[in-house]
Amino acid sequence: MLKPYIIVDAREMHSFVPDMLAEMAELEVKQIPVGDYILSSSVAVERKNARDFVDSVIRSRIFEQLKRLKEAYEKPVLVIEEEGLFTRNVDRRAVYGAIAAMVTDYEIPVIRTRDAEETAMLLYAMASREQFRKKKEVALRGDKPKMDLRQRQQFVVEGLPYISAILAKRLLRHFGSVENIMTASMEELQQVDGIGKMKARAIREVLESRWDEQ
Repeated sequence: MLKPYIIVDAREMHSFVPDMLAEMAELEVKQIPVGDYILSSSVAVERKNARDFVDSVIRSRIFEQLKRLKEAYEKPVLVIEEEGLFTRNVDRRAVYGAIAAMVTDYEIPVIRTRDAEETAMLLYAMASREQFRKKKEVALRGDKPKMDLRQRQQFVVEGLPYISAILAKRLLRHFGSVENIMTASMEELQQVDGIGKMKARAIREVLESRWDEQ
């Protein structure tokens, strides 16, 4: 069976979506200038879990991300994964207003999925349709954004297993530097809210394991 080809942003590897996609599609992991999943020369997807979406709305980051995504791709898509849009102390009208602006002002479809499996199935379906029915190639577009020191530090920490933007900031606030995070023990990592034993072990495994080119 033919498998679609999908480019995945390296920072997405902390989620379970790439693991599930790997069973259905050919994946290539890269640092993508814009978006999280490139499905064709026309379609790129930005994925947010519910907590990260609300955080990005509060900080107004999501609109800049979607603006750049729309400039680079003809058919950008935003996927909001998991429940929890209203678990924080944020007015529901503000959240709905942000989604409405994305759909009506930015003309970007917003799709809700329940979990990583549902997200992976959706991405697979879109990639298959673009590549096999519409015969479109996969292409990277968009200029790589210039990052200041704080953004580069956060970018490095987000590359660790299961570390979202929110957890990266918590780690940096707790330890004070990227170096301190990289040298922290499992026990020290677990002192940060949201870092349990599983995540701490995965982080230490990545940092301590020898590089095997094969």
